Amino acid sequence: MSEEEIKEVAAEEPKTETPVETPTAEKPATETPATEAPAEEAPKTPEKKRDIFAELIGAEEENVRIHKAKKSKNVIVGIVHVTATFNNTLVSVTDVLGNAIGWSSAGKMGFKGSRKSTAYAAQVVSQDACRQAMSHGLKEVEVRVKGPGSGRESAVRAVQGLGLQITAIKDVTPIPHNGCRPKKARRV
Repeated sequence: MSEEEIKEVAAEEPKTETPVETPTAEKPATETPATEAPAEEAPKTPEKKRDIFAELIGAEEENVRIHKAKKSKNVIVGIVHVTATFNNTLVSVTDVLGNAIGWSSAGKMGFKGSRKSTAYAAQVVSQDACRQAMSHGLKEVEVRVKGPGSGRESAVRAVQGLGLQITAIKDVTPIPHNGCRPKKARRV
């Protein structure tokens, strides 16, 4: 559990205990428990929903995680990783440490089959990934291109066209130093 979730759980526990203790302390006053009884029922109904949800998942109430909307990360400098294969184009934008800020692929953008490997698909994919990253404050990028696909250049041009300042372009395609034995020659 994160610190925020622990604080929320700690804040909720006294609220549920406080109405239970106050009616016992003020037994002579009949109006006070009557007004607090609906207040007690209101918190119990969400707890029952949480129990049902936890039972459906098969986890306990403490193990259920609450996912909140992510805040902007305020990343100014990042790295655009372009992977252009013969069949697809993948673009992921990370900060300098390698934490992903935004990503996209040709399949995600709605291209199917042989259209995924086109230069236009690579352009659309890189624009989508960079727009996601720009929402976190990205302004300056280093581009690392990997693979032999046709979308290499168009992806870099799309990044530049969005207004991001490109500091460096690197080719990080893995090249073997005569490592693995190649397949046997095809006889046609």
